Amino acid sequence: MAGNLFARSVHDLTAAAWFGGSLMGAVGLNGATAEAKDPAERTRLSSRGWMKWAPVQTAAFATHLLADLFIALENKDRIASQEGVARDTLYKTAVTVAGAAVTLYAGSLGKKVDKLAEEGAEGATEPRPGSSTKLQSAQKQLKVLQWTIPAFAASVIVLGAKHGEMQRPKNVVKGLR
Repeated sequence: MAGNLFARSVHDLTAAAWFGGSLMGAVGLNGATAEAKDPAERTRLSSRGWMKWAPVQTAAFATHLLADLFIALENKDRIASQEGVARDTLYKTAVTVAGAAVTLYAGSLGKKVDKLAEEGAEGATEPRPGSSTKLQSAQKQLKVLQWTIPAFAASVIVLGAKHGEMQRPKNVVKGLR
């Protein structure tokens, strides 16, 4: 147990940071900045908040991947011999990589929105009438992605829980090839 306890804990905590941080940003940060009186401040403040979160999220991703690697190395025999574990490991890896790519893309869209902050907006992801097509496009995409990212993170957490359940003795016995 001690060999995986630390890696599993880090794995779960970093996935929780990704989920919680992205959800709080979409709900709390964006919601709060939408109340700023100055329309230019709405996007500027939201962008600043997301930029402050970015290093924490980046560290969480890097640490999550290291923990994933350690867990996979510790379980390589089980991955090879227990039915469904290799498949679910591939699914979880694909979801993690896709979610990371979406998160990075959302960050680049956030930088576009920040550069155009002087145009003002109804909210962090809600354009004002008459704003440039560049700002409108970036905000509309960002709105979708900021709700997609917690779904990716939640999927990683659920797939991690499924991996844990697959290690229960009755499930190992059923899945041995």
